[in-house]
Amino acid sequence: MPPLDVSPYDALLLVSFGGPDRPEDVVPFLDNVTRGRGVPRDRLEEVAEHYFLLGGKSPINDLNRTLLEAIRADLAAHDLDLPVYWGNRNWDPYLTDTVCRMRKDGVARAACFVTSAYSSYSSCRQYREDLAAAAGHGAPRLDRLRSYYNHPGFLEPTVDAVTAAVADRPAARPVFVTHSIPTSMNDGSGPRGSAYLAQHKNAAAYVAERVATVTGRDPGHDLVFCSRSGPPQMPWLEPDVNDHLERLAGDGVESVVLVPIGFVSDHMEVVYDLDTEALATAARLGLDAVRVPTSGTDARFVAMVRELVVERAAVERGDRVDRVSVGGEPPCWDLCAAGCCPNPRGEKPALGGAA
Repeated sequence: MPPLDVSPYDALLLVSFGGPDRPEDVVPFLDNVTRGRGVPRDRLEEVAEHYFLLGGKSPINDLNRTLLEAIRADLAAHDLDLPVYWGNRNWDPYLTDTVCRMRKDGVARAACFVTSAYSSYSSCRQYREDLAAAAGHGAPRLDRLRSYYNHPGFLEPTVDAVTAAVADRPAARPVFVTHSIPTSMNDGSGPRGSAYLAQHKNAAAYVAERVATVTGRDPGHDLVFCSRSGPPQMPWLEPDVNDHLERLAGDGVESVVLVPIGFVSDHMEVVYDLDTEALATAARLGLDAVRVPTSGTDARFVAMVRELVVERAAVERGDRVDRVSVGGEPPCWDLCAAGCCPNPRGEKPALGGAA
């Protein structure tokens, strides 16, 4: 097998959301996250209590450190001498600081892997805006790698996790959960609109079908939402996971498997919204419930990062490349179309697309 080639890239940048590492960071972090979004102060205080309940620390930074080391080990195991950097949108290490360090280190062009698999303003274009803001004069060229909601490295670990969870629960119903967004944001997502919801439906259907094939049972499945944070008068995607559990219990369902299909790692929306709140709702309703892990520490997910870099490098060199996807939909685009996932508060510069 010929050696892998990642030229023209001389670095990989892990781009993530960020989170507080200590209680005194919680409120400043949430201020960063919600600035300019009209989130009611009482909702902000409510979310802060979620962090305090779990020790005043988000799991996301430690999970990113683990992912960072796993990516470095995987690259080294494949004889790829590619330095890996890490920058966050909302907390230290901030993306702008990391890009400045990359410039000082002499990085000329970096592939950027975002820890968000789907298309919407908050899960895609906002990261592109962050990259544009970080890429000041003299910064390395930054190329965002494609979204990977239908890449097997993201979905196959979930297939295995759900299959294992239903092994002792013959009647368990998979309930796929993702972060809710305003319906208007979903309407504008992707080049033709409504990509956020369509991508999640596609991912959930693929996992459910694979599990049914392996187990020989198809109990059906649902896609629901968590973590609504906007003003009450603004419509968001529904149903909420807790409301949906109420409905399932009323319909006589006895067992559910919560599948955090919208999340790469077990961060706050998973460990509080699902592990704490949704599981408490299930217990109150007498529902047998279990939450399966996310994909972010699985070796196949780590390998996917390398595969996406190699794939995009081949595209940039003009080489022929096989682009992998599952679930019947084609792989996502490398460059976003003009007007894709628009900023609801007005246009801002964004890297990785026509506009």
